[in-house]
Amino acid sequence: MSLRPRRPGPTVRTRVRELRPDGERRREDRLATEEPMEIRVAWPGAPARRAWVTMRTPGHDFELAAGWLRHEGVTGGVGTAGTTGATGVASVAYCTDETLTPEQDLNVVTVTLDGPPAVDLGHRHGGHASGSSACGVCGKDSVAAVLDVPRGERWAGAVPSDDVVRTLPDRLRDHQQVFARTGGVHAAAAADADGTLLVVREDVGRHNAVDKVTGARVLAGEPPAVACLVVSGRAGFELVQKAVAAGTGSLVAVGAPTSLSVRLAEEAGLVLYGFTSASRCVRYA
Repeated sequence: MSLRPRRPGPTVRTRVRELRPDGERRREDRLATEEPMEIRVAWPGAPARRAWVTMRTPGHDFELAAGWLRHEGVTGGVGTAGTTGATGVASVAYCTDETLTPEQDLNVVTVTLDGPPAVDLGHRHGGHASGSSACGVCGKDSVAAVLDVPRGERWAGAVPSDDVVRTLPDRLRDHQQVFARTGGVHAAAAADADGTLLVVREDVGRHNAVDKVTGARVLAGEPPAVACLVVSGRAGFELVQKAVAAGTGSLVAVGAPTSLSVRLAEEAGLVLYGFTSASRCVRYA
């Protein structure tokens, strides 16, 4: 009987030659794992179909799938047409399709919904849609589709004060274990208004890390909307889009925002900070 392959971890070992002015040093190094993951979606009366393929760091795969579906308006929340979608996640599992190799089994996740998707999955998420670890909006049919952003129920509570905001990057950094070992992943966290980190996730893709944070709350039965989303990199449009879709109150980024991300934050009422560190932060919306 053949043994199932081990589920890939977030890092892999490699041998490297470190070249310095004073000579060469051979040593072991750690790399952030990057592998493809396919998300399939099924619901009563509909067989599983491919919805998305992305490059990700293995780990919290079910959260990634659940969070991506929420951010795309496929489950729950308010769809882009303004209709409320009550569809939720019934189950998440690794695929057992007989045509898959053992290695592929661990990289294909099937999400079964309790009802039809809240948006037209066939139109917005075609069977050949795919993305890299760097882009959260690849695979859309047009620029109009990119700007047609799902809107979650907005956070109605308090958001972190400016003083708390400046502490958030250091709090996040304390939990970036994979980054400390590899230097090659992004991080995202959900936080309360007082700066308490509720969920922290890392991934080679910045958008995947955010998907995992929201997915963790969805699968735990918690509302996806939180007071604050903290990210370790820039505040690109795809991250603002996901924050808006989850109903997040504020987004705090270590890096810069873009013109389109600021525009969307202003339109959606999302408080947006960039260039955040212990010594300063810049509020854009």
